[in-house]
Amino acid sequence: MNISKILFATAASIIAAVAAYSQPRTELKPDETVLLYADSFDGNTDNVYADKISYAGFQIKEKNDLTGPEKITKHGGISNISDLARIDIYFPESPNGQMVVVCPGGGYANVSSYNEGVYVAQWMTDRGITVAVVKYRLPNGHCEIPHTDVENAFRYCRRHACDWGIDQIGIMGFSAGGHLAATASTMWTEEQTRPDFSILIYPVITMEPGITHKGTRINLITEKAMWQEHVSEKYSLENQVTRFTPPTFLALCSDDFVVPAENSLRYYNKLIDNDVPAEMHIYPSGGHGWGFKSAKFRQTSQDPLEYAREEFETSLARWLKNIRK
Repeated sequence: MNISKILFATAASIIAAVAAYSQPRTELKPDETVLLYADSFDGNTDNVYADKISYAGFQIKEKNDLTGPEKITKHGGISNISDLARIDIYFPESPNGQMVVVCPGGGYANVSSYNEGVYVAQWMTDRGITVAVVKYRLPNGHCEIPHTDVENAFRYCRRHACDWGIDQIGIMGFSAGGHLAATASTMWTEEQTRPDFSILIYPVITMEPGITHKGTRINLITEKAMWQEHVSEKYSLENQVTRFTPPTFLALCSDDFVVPAENSLRYYNKLIDNDVPAEMHIYPSGGHGWGFKSAKFRQTSQDPLEYAREEFETSLARWLKNIRK
């Protein structure tokens, strides 16, 4: 066997090992996986994908300069996402006409595809809500790329909304994914990419040092650009809220020392100043990253929000129902 065949076999075995190691604790599978740009799924290392693979046909206008296969941890953190950016679509058995585009967090360094992706889809579809989990390209210093992917996800979903029986599409994001969801909510470029509502869970909002999450800031706008005031101001999303920002639900914990509560407070206050309907829940403890990793999905670790999990889920379900009226 020549050296190229040895290297290929080694790479294949590594990919297989990673795939076997990474399994979400749910039997739920997407009904459709849509590649936003690629025309082939060759090289995929992610276990969570549908039997039906579709191709959206969008053109990549800016590269993020990441090469090589994606990497995935045992907890579903996918890094190195580039040309295979995609959405996993989940259809409920009894759809209610509502859809949520989900942006998992991960500091713009990876995409937390279990805790803030497929587990969210499980919760939403159980309540009749169609879900599209965005596995967006990581910015790698190209700050507009994740937002471009989310806007293209909206374009695809709007295009097929009538076929799916969907008449309302909102967005949901966690941590850095919350920053991405808030970006989509405040910096949308056309009516079809404007979310009908927004759900932000322990979101990064500002780029101000000491209040933002440093890793999110560096990965989005790079250390070189982070001191350019206009760039920091643009992606400090409290500055972008207007009366056209969609109604918003926020949830976080007071003891979040990863993304301080000040992020959500700034955004909430700007929503109120602009007469945007807003609801915010702040729980006294729970820290950061609790997502939808409830008792149903956790393995050995405790659910840091267990004491308030039912309250959180009841409030969110009630809010989603009311936003339909």
